[in-house]
Amino acid sequence: MKTILITGGAGFIGSNLSEYFLNKSYKVTVLDNFATGHRHNIEPLLENPNFKLIEGDIRNLEDCRKAVEVADYVLHQAALGSVPRSINDPITSNDVNVSGFLNMLVAARDAGVKRFIYAASSSTYGDSEALPKVEDKIGKPLSPYAITKYVNELYADIFSKTYGLETIGLRYFNVFGRKQDPKGAYAAVIPKFVIQLMNHESPVINGTGDYSRDFTYIDNVIQMNELAMTTDNKSGVNTVYNTAVGDRTNLNELVGYLKEFLTEYDPEIAKVEIIHGPNRAGDIPHSLASIDKAKTNLGYQPTHKIKDGLKEAVSWYWENLK
Repeated sequence: MKTILITGGAGFIGSNLSEYFLNKSYKVTVLDNFATGHRHNIEPLLENPNFKLIEGDIRNLEDCRKAVEVADYVLHQAALGSVPRSINDPITSNDVNVSGFLNMLVAARDAGVKRFIYAASSSTYGDSEALPKVEDKIGKPLSPYAITKYVNELYADIFSKTYGLETIGLRYFNVFGRKQDPKGAYAAVIPKFVIQLMNHESPVINGTGDYSRDFTYIDNVIQMNELAMTTDNKSGVNTVYNTAVGDRTNLNELVGYLKEFLTEYDPEIAKVEIIHGPNRAGDIPHSLASIDKAKTNLGYQPTHKIKDGLKEAVSWYWENLK
């Protein structure tokens, strides 16, 4: 029975990974300081004898060493997300996302971890206007958050070349799904819009609504983490992969889909008006991933397109948060 350390395991993506791998008969250790994660995300897992929670901070090297000491694999999800948050507080974002990441690499190296898989970001593409986004062609970062995520990739590459630690970075593209927090100043757009529509409040779209994203359902992300962790293709490690669907949806279309699915539960939602506000600093107009590399090297086949994922996400939010 292999042991996986999931940092940030009480967060949205981390808790979904924790639940999935416990059900696949792995032992799972979670390291989380609950800065952005929630205990209720992992509460059902606490009774499982193969689950272990360590409350600690990746900015503390000793916490990292304690968490990784018996791990075969690391799925590093812990980070301070959000472009606006990094613009408002670049120092804390750097401390967590860069110094914390380096701590985890050092701890994993010293513990002899088999493979280190980490959450990279599509923000690394920066001001590159090329579509679709291909892994080896990036631009200049547009936010402190993007800088931190690019630095993660550079550190991972150095640790692979210098110390022989196997690493794989997964550049997440606008992940959404069950357990994603709809509250707070830095809530992601999909859960935020869902809750507003459920409450008959008008969502505010930044700009005209023509900006588009490669929205990626959580089950696709879980699949990529599992493939990255288990692949025997040695030419497929020590690199980065887009973790996406390979399709894009603009914000106007997104709200249209959400209203369509939510009106199945409450017809009045169809009447909620949409408000348009100013564009947000640090945002790129369009994002679309090429997933050819992941398909070729890892055998990735996304199971959920945008509408499939939104329908499941809306159902989860309605059942759990209404």
